[in-house]
Amino acid sequence: MEKAEQRLEAVRTAITRAAKVAGRDPSKITLIAVSKMHEPDRIRPLLEVGHRDFGENRVQEAQRKWPALKEEFPDVRLHMVGRLQSNKAADAAGLFDCIHSVDRSSLVKELGKAAADHPTRTFLQVDIGEEEQKGGCPIGEIGALHSRMEEAGIAPTGLMCIPPAGTEAAPYFALLAKLAGEQGLADLSMGMSADYESAVMLGATHVRVGTALFGDRPSP
Repeated sequence: MEKAEQRLEAVRTAITRAAKVAGRDPSKITLIAVSKMHEPDRIRPLLEVGHRDFGENRVQEAQRKWPALKEEFPDVRLHMVGRLQSNKAADAAGLFDCIHSVDRSSLVKELGKAAADHPTRTFLQVDIGEEEQKGGCPIGEIGALHSRMEEAGIAPTGLMCIPPAGTEAAPYFALLAKLAGEQGLADLSMGMSADYESAVMLGATHVRVGTALFGDRPSP
């Protein structure tokens, strides 16, 4: 538990420092602990020291791990941060409090069907680096997808992105902030373990941090 608490404090301190440099309120930034591929015994120490926002990449994995943890810690907020298959939309809406990876019309349609029973916060994911394998809506289609999400009753609160690996992330974060402003959206889900401080300085409201909190992921 001590190591988990130390890692969490180190990340929170870095977020606070970056926010202050940017003239922002650190309390307005949500730290999502990305727990994909980590078992409950690795997750529980962070829960026990009070952390409540966690992210997962796969519906099936989250279904296996989180119902029991949510019974023990009912105020947990679970975020879907991986690419979501349309046929898993209803399951995701029933389990996750927020879905960060809405990126295409077929997914919007299925999430819209589930919205009446499971109102879920959403982000529109943008293909910021034009990398189809990562998912994301093409930049030129953001406005159209935003409108479809509103019509389906799952209006996004913000935009999400994953910059290309091995490149300087800051220009992509700045571009996402510009695109969100054009859409009148306040929230930005951007920044991971290697670049979350830069993301905070460029306006991130949600950062998705895994390795810095949990260490290296186990092999699949």
